[in-house]
Amino acid sequence: MSISFDEYYVKFESFTERHYIKSFSKKYKSSWAETEGSMVSFLSRIDTVLGNTTRAEIVYAKGCKKIIKLDFKIAGSNESAKTSGNRAVVFVDDNQKECRVLLVYSKNDISSPNETQKWQAIIKENYSDIWSIFS
Repeated sequence: MSISFDEYYVKFESFTERHYIKSFSKKYKSSWAETEGSMVSFLSRIDTVLGNTTRAEIVYAKGCKKIIKLDFKIAGSNESAKTSGNRAVVFVDDNQKECRVLLVYSKNDISSPNETQKWQAIIKENYSDIWSIFS
């Protein structure tokens, strides 16, 4: 899925579409489409919301490029984004005004201990071009 707004262009990478998004879509049916739309809306204005919310944190930054971790909730659920255990790992390029959603997962998919190390290994293996920017 690719959507362009006036602000940042948001793209869900095919890797994440094939893996965890497939299970989110199956499990949450129509709520997933609304959730995905909310994520796109949020990410399309990442430059203005980053730093003003606890939903997204910069994990790595080098020049105009960042990897952020975004907490999100499923549309219609009563959980907060933080407590839901749902995360997205996003590559942000401020020069290109682009957000590439690299990974979407729940804590049931990638769990403790070492959640961060596990998603980093997935990014390193599947997006070596991006990972090399920060290593």
